[in-house]
Amino acid sequence: MDLTIALIIMFALIILNIPVAYAIIAGCAYYFIMNDSFTHEILIQRMMSGVESFPLLAIVFFITAGILMNYTGITERMLNFAQVMTGHMTGGLAKVNVLLSVLMGGLSGSNIADAAMQSKVLVPQMTKRNYPPAFSTALTAATSLITPIIPPGIALIMYGYIGNVSIGNLFLAGIVPGLMLSVIFLILVHFIAKKRGFETEKKPAAKPKEMLIASKDAAFAILLPIIIIGGIRFGVFSPTEAGAIAVIYALILGFFIYRQMKGNQLVTALKESVNLTATIMIIIAAGTAFGWILTLEQIPQQLTGTVTNFIESPALFLFVIMVFLLVVGMFIEGNVLLIILTPIFMPMIQTFGIDPVHFGLFFILCLSVGTITPPIGTIMFTTTAITKVKIEDFIKEAWPFYIVLIIAILLVAYFPAISLWLPSLFS
Repeated sequence: MDLTIALIIMFALIILNIPVAYAIIAGCAYYFIMNDSFTHEILIQRMMSGVESFPLLAIVFFITAGILMNYTGITERMLNFAQVMTGHMTGGLAKVNVLLSVLMGGLSGSNIADAAMQSKVLVPQMTKRNYPPAFSTALTAATSLITPIIPPGIALIMYGYIGNVSIGNLFLAGIVPGLMLSVIFLILVHFIAKKRGFETEKKPAAKPKEMLIASKDAAFAILLPIIIIGGIRFGVFSPTEAGAIAVIYALILGFFIYRQMKGNQLVTALKESVNLTATIMIIIAAGTAFGWILTLEQIPQQLTGTVTNFIESPALFLFVIMVFLLVVGMFIEGNVLLIILTPIFMPMIQTFGIDPVHFGLFFILCLSVGTITPPIGTIMFTTTAITKVKIEDFIKEAWPFYIVLIIAILLVAYFPAISLWLPSLFS
């Protein structure tokens, strides 16, 4: 009964637009206060235990590194590199948008940071070339969803930490699905551009010299994900140490190689990092306390028993979970669901014999769709707020991307080799 009322409190506060972390804390506080078996300090203890973790430092470091990168001049160099590679094609700037998401996602690990940056930098350029702002915004939001599944995706680190899954294997597993999704997006925007007449005139491809200069400028940035993945995979450093190296790497680029970062920009970047890190960490802390309550009440075990009684096939299980996550993700923020549902799903996937690395990529892809879906899609609101596009116009332009994302989810779900090939190759 106490758990039921705690859940009612949580959802009531969420409906009232109270931040999700505080809604969870309020529900947990009620549960612990009404339960005589615990001291009142247990809530704080559980929350602190959720964030007192060395692996979670990786999130702090990668967020900081990603934000620092925006002040080093890397964004402009990456944009120039993407334009040289795809700018001459049909729908050139739309394809630049896709490629830039892959390149910047490999630096920041944060889809919100990626979407915000491209909304400010690329959408105005696309508007000048007669792309409708709503289309450019929807494309930017959709392509930012490549970021969570490619290294060093913050969602991969969170899932690996909570589910006790190798973060190094998750980083490797995300490469092929991320590239697959980017190729699907490139094909889609090509056909949309041809149908709607976006940049269909023929333009000369970049000369070898221009390609060489652009590649040279972007080389240091492209090297970072390779250093991170290679170092983790071959045991040179842990994911947390890789994050620290990424921060040092960004500082060296900003102050000594590109020489574009100034002291006041460093202070600004660190403030941004603190704000974003605090937002994520309080959600993790609240989710840890709530997860402990669910474990105490044996909810994961009960749900596993119920699910396995009705579903026998792993394929059907994945389909049901996909539908569930797509619906729930429309109403609850993805990071919250990742923290709450991972401990619940782990016993289930063990029962069905599903690899936790494979499930992690599938899980994160499903949750990411909710970030561009009404009514609370965080990426949708971030991009439309920057570009001043109406939500209804965004949705009209976004539906082809919803379809493509669902196709990608189904491919990852039912062809495990897409995500498991690289981890098995390097095992």
